[in-house]
Amino acid sequence: MTSITAGPAGFTRKCLCGVAAIALVAPVSAYAQAQVDTVEPVDEPEMAQGNSIVVTATKREQTLQEIPVAVSVTTAETLDREQIRDLKDLQSIVPSLRVTQLQSSANTNFIIRGFGNGANNAGIEPSVGVFIDNVYRSRSASQISDLPNVSRIEVLRGPQSTLFGKNASAGIISMVTSEPSFNLEGTAEVSYGNYDAMVARGYITGPLGENVAASFAAGINKRDGYNYDPASDTTTNERDRWFVRGQLLFDNAENFSARIIADYDRINENCCGVVNIQPSSFTQAIQAVGGQVNAPADAFDGIVYNNFPSTNDVKNYGLSAQLDYDVSDDVALTSITSYRETRGDFGQDVDFTSGDLLQRFNEQALDTFTQEFRVSGDWDRISALAGVFYFNESVIENQTVNYGQDFRPFANVLTTQLLGQSLTQAEGLIGALSGNPAQFIGTFFAPGRVEGGQFTLDNESVSLFSQVDFEIVDGLTLTLGGNYTMDEKTGTTDYQSFGTFSNIDLVTVGNRAIVAQGIANQVGAALMLGRPATQAEIQAFATGMSPAGAAGAAAFPTIQAGVQAFANANDANPAVNPLLQAQALQNFPRFVNIPNVVESGKTDDKDFSYTARLAYDINPDLNIYASYATGFKASSFALSRDSRPARADAAALAAAGLLRNNQTFGSRFAGPEESKVIEVGLKGNWGDYSANLTGFRQDIDGFQSNVFTGTGFFLANAGKQRTYGVEFEGTANPVDPLTLSLAVTWLDPSYVSFPLSPFGDISGTTPAGIPEWSVVIGGQYAQPMGNGDELILRSTYAYESEVQIVDGLPGFLDRTLPDGGKAQALAAATPFTRQVDELSASLTYVFDEPGIELSVWGRNLLDDRYFLSIFDSPAQPGSISAYPNQPRTYGATAKVRF
Repeated sequence: MTSITAGPAGFTRKCLCGVAAIALVAPVSAYAQAQVDTVEPVDEPEMAQGNSIVVTATKREQTLQEIPVAVSVTTAETLDREQIRDLKDLQSIVPSLRVTQLQSSANTNFIIRGFGNGANNAGIEPSVGVFIDNVYRSRSASQISDLPNVSRIEVLRGPQSTLFGKNASAGIISMVTSEPSFNLEGTAEVSYGNYDAMVARGYITGPLGENVAASFAAGINKRDGYNYDPASDTTTNERDRWFVRGQLLFDNAENFSARIIADYDRINENCCGVVNIQPSSFTQAIQAVGGQVNAPADAFDGIVYNNFPSTNDVKNYGLSAQLDYDVSDDVALTSITSYRETRGDFGQDVDFTSGDLLQRFNEQALDTFTQEFRVSGDWDRISALAGVFYFNESVIENQTVNYGQDFRPFANVLTTQLLGQSLTQAEGLIGALSGNPAQFIGTFFAPGRVEGGQFTLDNESVSLFSQVDFEIVDGLTLTLGGNYTMDEKTGTTDYQSFGTFSNIDLVTVGNRAIVAQGIANQVGAALMLGRPATQAEIQAFATGMSPAGAAGAAAFPTIQAGVQAFANANDANPAVNPLLQAQALQNFPRFVNIPNVVESGKTDDKDFSYTARLAYDINPDLNIYASYATGFKASSFALSRDSRPARADAAALAAAGLLRNNQTFGSRFAGPEESKVIEVGLKGNWGDYSANLTGFRQDIDGFQSNVFTGTGFFLANAGKQRTYGVEFEGTANPVDPLTLSLAVTWLDPSYVSFPLSPFGDISGTTPAGIPEWSVVIGGQYAQPMGNGDELILRSTYAYESEVQIVDGLPGFLDRTLPDGGKAQALAAATPFTRQVDELSASLTYVFDEPGIELSVWGRNLLDDRYFLSIFDSPAQPGSISAYPNQPRTYGATAKVRF
C-alpha cells in the first residue's frame, strides 16, 4: 500500500486497523524517565514493566517512577519481539525519535524532538550523542552495526551534560549490553525472511575463574536489496554485515571490578537507492544519450538506475575498559577508557541514472580516543557526582569526483539546446573570445577526474562535569549540575578542481561576445549592409578605408564606447549574454583551501552548561518535577566540496589574491549550538497502570543546519529554532495476559530566526520534516500454554502526521531574481510531503524446556511507502530525486537459550 498524504482520515482508518491487531498485544517499550549507566542481566527487563523497571540514574539504582529525567527505555524483550536489528529501527517504537539512513551505509541521522544532525559530513558531530556501554561513538558509521546481547536502550530527550561528559545539544541514545555472567549461559538464533534475508547470531558467557568471567558474541546479517537496478544488474539497499564482540569481567566481589570490551564489525553493501520524482529538460538530455531514469509515477516500484553499483565498505573496531572502585560505602571511583578506529571506502554513481555522467569516490579514516574519570558519593540526603571527560579525534577524508564517458555527449545535447551550438563549436567560440580559438577544443567535460583532494580535522576537547542531588525535606529534591567544556578544532583542505569549463568566467567572456556582436551590428547599420559587418569590414570602417571614409573612422570610437558601456551594464543579464545559459553546467569551480592568510581553519569554543531541577513525591504513586537545562555542541567543519569561504571574507580574500573565477561562497564551519529546555513532568505508577506526561519548550541557538545542494552540502547556523512539545507515555495491564501501551508526542516547531539559510531569510517559518503528531500504540498478549510454555502475540502501530519533507531545494534558486529565487526554491519543495503509517507484529511460541523460541514476524505490514528525504538531482537542474523508505519485510526466527 502506498500512502504519502492520507491525512487525518487515513490515520483514523489505519489506527482502527492497528487497534484491531493490537487488542492482543503488549508494551511497545518500557517508557520512562531516566538516565542509565549500568547493565542488567539479559532477561531482567522481562521481570518489570512500566515505571517499575529498575535502572541506574545519577549512578544509583532507582525505579523509573523515582527518576525525574525524560527518557524512553526499550527492553531486550521488546528488541527481540520487534525484530529490531540496528538503531535506525528504534524510531518505530519511540515516538520522539526519528532515524534515517540516506547517502550510504555509514550515514545515519538521529533526531530527537525534531532536532538532530551529523550525517553525510564527517566534520559534523551529531546533536544526538550515541553511547554504547558508556563509550561515546562520535560518528554514525560506528553506531549502526547489529545490536548484540543488548540489555536495554535509552533515548534521553533534551540536552544532557551534567552526567554525560560529552555534551549533546538535542539528546542522547545510550545502549547497554549485558556484562559477562559467572553462570554458563548463552543464546543462538537464526532468522530468515523475504528478500532472502538471513540473520544468525550467537552469544555465550561464563566463568573463567573465581573472579573472572567472559562473554563472546558474533553475528551475520545478509539480505538482497529491495530495489533492482537493471542497468548494473544489482540490487540496492542490501544487507551484508557481520560483527564479533568479546568481553572480560574481573570482579573481586568486594570493591573493585574491571570490564574490558573488544569489538570488530564490517559492512560491505550496495546502498542506497535513489529515485527520480520530478524530471527536467536536463533529464531529457540524459535520456537523449541513452541514460535511463525511472518515471516519477513508478517511484515505489523498486526500480532504480545506476551505471555501476555503489561501494560501502566500512570497518569499525575498538577497545574499551571500565574500572570501578568503591573507596568506601559512600564513595566510588570510575574510569572509562576507549580507543576506536573506523575506516570507510565509498563509491557512488552520483547522477543516479544509468548514464555514465558523474562518479564520486571517498575514503574516510577516523581515530578516536576518549577518557573519563568520575567520582560519586551518597551521604544521607545528598548524592553527588563529579568527573572529567577527554576527547581526541582525527578525521581524514579523501574525495574524488570524475566525469564519466557520457558527460561530454550529455553536455553536447545541452549546449545545442542552450547556446544553439554544438559543444565543439562552443569550445571554439569561447576560445576565440579568450584569444585562441583552438585552446579549449576537446577539453570541456572530458572523461576523468574533475576535482579531488583531502580534508582533515583534528579535534581535542575536555569537559568538567558534576551534579548534586539534595533532598531538602522528605520527598522534595533539588538537583544542580554543571558542565564546562573546552573544545578546539583544526581543519585543513587540499582540494583542487580540474574542470576547464567550470572555471571559465562566462560573464567576462560574454562581455566580449556582446561587444563583438554590438560593433558588428552597428557598423553594419552605418554601412547600410542590412546585416552585421564582417571583421574585415569593421577593420576598414575603423581605419577610414570603408565607403564611409574618414567619417567612419571618426564615428568608430563612439560606437565602440557605447557598445562597451552596454556590455558592461548587461553582461550578467542572461537575456543579453547568451553564454550565461550554460552556467548550469559549471558545477566544479576552483576551490579556496584552508588555512590561508584570511582563514585560520581553527575554532576554539568554551561553554558552561547547567541543569537545575526540583522534584517532589506527592505520594509513593505520583511524582512531579520542573527543570531548566542548557546544552552545548561545539563548532563543526564542512569536510566536503561545499566547504566555501564566507561572503564576509570576500574582500579580504580578493586583496590576498585568493578568489577564483565563478567564486561561490557559503560556510567553512558552523558555530556552536546552544540549547535551553524548560520542562515540567508528572509521573504516576498504580500497580498495573503507569503514565508519564511531559511538557517542554526547547530553544536551540545556532542550530547547525546541513542541507544537501545536489553536489555537496551547505553548512550554516540557524539563528534560533524553538519547539513547544507535549509527550505522553503510558502502559496498562487490564487483565493478566494483556499489556497495552500508548505514546504520543506533539511538537510545534518554528524558525525564530534563520537569516542565512541556503534559501535566504526564512525566519518565522515552520521547519520541515518535523511531524506535529507522532503516535505509537502497542501491546502484547502472553497466553500460558501449560508445562511452562507460552504463546506471545505482539503488535505496534506507529504514526507520524503529514509533514513537508525539506524546507526548500537550493537548485531552484535564481540569483537574478530580486529575492534570489527564495520563493521558487521553497515552492519547489512544497508538494512533497510524508506521512507514516507503519504496523508491525510478531507471534512467538516459547518452550519452557529446552528454552526454544519460534517466531513469525512482519515489519511495515501495511507496506506504507513514503520518501525519507528529497534533494536536487545532481547535474540535472530542475530535477528532483528522493530516497524511498523500506517496504514490507517479514520472516521467521528460531532462538534457543541455555
